[in-house]
Amino acid sequence: MLYDRLVAHQSVFLCFCVLFSAIIKVFMRLDEKCLKLSKSRKEVCERLNLSTVDDVLRYYPFRYEVMEHTSFSDWKIRDKVTFEAKVVTAARIFRKGKLSTANFQVMYEDEIIRVTIFNRPWVTNLKVEDIITITGIYQGNHRVTATTYDTKRFEDHPAITPVYSLKEGMQQRTMRGIVQQVFEAVENEIHDDVPEEFIRKYRLLRKRDALYRIHFPSSSKDVDLAVRTLKYEEFLQFFTSVIYMRNQESEEGNKPVRIFDVKKIKEKLKQLPFTFTKDQLQALNDILADLSSPKPMYRLVQGDVGCGKTAVAVFALYAAVLAGYQAALLAPTEILARQHLISLQEMLGKEVKAGLLYSGLSKEDKNAMLAGMADGSVQITVGTHALLQENVSFHNLGLVVTDEQQRFGVEQRRALVRKGNACDFLLMSATPIPRTLASALFGEMNISTIHTMPQGRKAPITTLIRENSFRSVLDEVKQLLSDGRQLYIICAAVEEGSEVRNVETVKENIQKLFPQYRVASLIGPMKSEEKESVMKMFAENKAQILVSTTVVEVGMNVVNATGMIIYNSERFGLSQLHQLRGRIQRGSAQGKCWLLTDAEEDKTLQRLNTLVSTNDGFLIAQEDLRQRGPGDILGTRQSGIPDFILGSFNDDTNIMDTARKDAAYICQHPDNPDYAVILDRIASRYQEEYVD
Repeated sequence: MLYDRLVAHQSVFLCFCVLFSAIIKVFMRLDEKCLKLSKSRKEVCERLNLSTVDDVLRYYPFRYEVMEHTSFSDWKIRDKVTFEAKVVTAARIFRKGKLSTANFQVMYEDEIIRVTIFNRPWVTNLKVEDIITITGIYQGNHRVTATTYDTKRFEDHPAITPVYSLKEGMQQRTMRGIVQQVFEAVENEIHDDVPEEFIRKYRLLRKRDALYRIHFPSSSKDVDLAVRTLKYEEFLQFFTSVIYMRNQESEEGNKPVRIFDVKKIKEKLKQLPFTFTKDQLQALNDILADLSSPKPMYRLVQGDVGCGKTAVAVFALYAAVLAGYQAALLAPTEILARQHLISLQEMLGKEVKAGLLYSGLSKEDKNAMLAGMADGSVQITVGTHALLQENVSFHNLGLVVTDEQQRFGVEQRRALVRKGNACDFLLMSATPIPRTLASALFGEMNISTIHTMPQGRKAPITTLIRENSFRSVLDEVKQLLSDGRQLYIICAAVEEGSEVRNVETVKENIQKLFPQYRVASLIGPMKSEEKESVMKMFAENKAQILVSTTVVEVGMNVVNATGMIIYNSERFGLSQLHQLRGRIQRGSAQGKCWLLTDAEEDKTLQRLNTLVSTNDGFLIAQEDLRQRGPGDILGTRQSGIPDFILGSFNDDTNIMDTARKDAAYICQHPDNPDYAVILDRIASRYQEEYVD
């Protein structure tokens, strides 16, 4: 019997063996002796955060230089030109200090071209009648400013040359050499993740061939074919992983219908000091309908910073309690958990018994809280990751709400849901997800979107300052503080030893600059009691300036704080920056946010200017998605889901839709041995991520 089963699954086993061999090679670290990388090449990889063979092979060129022959008659001023020519006059050198300028003449297509090249004193080695290939910029009037030249014939140069994104001091030829060395070491171990039937159906390249052509192309057509293949692979892996994750997360079967008094919910809503917006009411009605259904709720409530998602969640928790069940709200930080508990108590009063569970609780308080959860006397529990521990149990858990859902791994969310029986599940996210991506990622998950903002809220004015200092707006900052308002200052590092501004040093400098105000600091590693003390101090305006890391990104609700300075803003994602400035959008006063950066790259400045031009979280998330990939903004990197390098949700809709359908088919037929490689790879990645 055992022999028969082994024979029946032999092909799957062989596929797994091939996959396992490939994984060993692909995820081999670059310090392995068999790769024979020199110390200097390893240092380059380290600076580029390339630690494995896979990292190097997936470090694709961001553009290509194409060698194309163009006739002199077609040259236009400022064109970049490459041409083969004969030297007709020896080079003359003019020196000024350490700088040198060389001039010489060449003949190209019976035209005499005057060439200027800087800081190449060895150009005097050229002899009349030498044949050289020159690359430079045509200045008009038969003049070219050369950037490089060599003594090879035009036809001996590669037709297309990859260009990689490198850091200062690195050379393209070094990176090309690293890629070639790594590729040659593992090329016989590169296997296809895409099943054979799809390779044939869409006429894709083999993965080894695709990687070779994208790094060592002989033509632009090579690049196009390689990119087409690798994009499809990325999308197929992504959607197969999403479906796998969704299947792992979903709970089968029905649940008891939650029966609650809607009148009590309406009465409690009328007692609020504010009125729900139309979108908030719609989201709440969606949730109440889900709770009343025999099918377990699986809903995402998404909306911009400050749109009122928490209030909606509070009334969902209240409905669960009215139905006789306990409810739990999982928050990523203690700060946010505390803020949620305060909001909950303000809205529901003493009618509901709610408590807080986090790792920093005293042993006595923790034991009391755990006992109340276990016997059911604690009806709503707000907590951090401490809720996920094995010793945490509930008497009758019926609803789980996860805030900032992208901050939790799939298995973490499932672990809490499993503490109940057929729990309803509600996720909240302040990173609005474009509809295309939402439907792709969450499939049958229901989505409620809150577009409208509460009345009286003003969008903060955001200014980009192109230096890592706020001296140019110092008067504005002084005025804000003298008006009695408070100020956040955000740093990317905690202490000295980094290239970026740190909380420790900035706090000292700010206190010297503003001796009349009290400056406090807040960082993640602080003990719970310290954090609570600092937050209370700032909330009560006993400290006017708070220097912090991104720990204030969520949870801080200080209406009087209307200013924010963010050092090294280029170090943060757009959605994260948008979340941060949401801290100064809590009341009706005008908030001001200053983004500081000394970055010079056009792409970086363009990205940051997105925040200057719009306060629409959906547009910002869309741009973040385009530039950074879905894994960054959705937190799926920690769920075993691969991110995109080449593929784009915005630009590749056709190939995306095709790959999504193919992924669904693969997951519907897991016993097909041809699908074993991709399914086993995804399962291995998923298991490794959430177990670790």
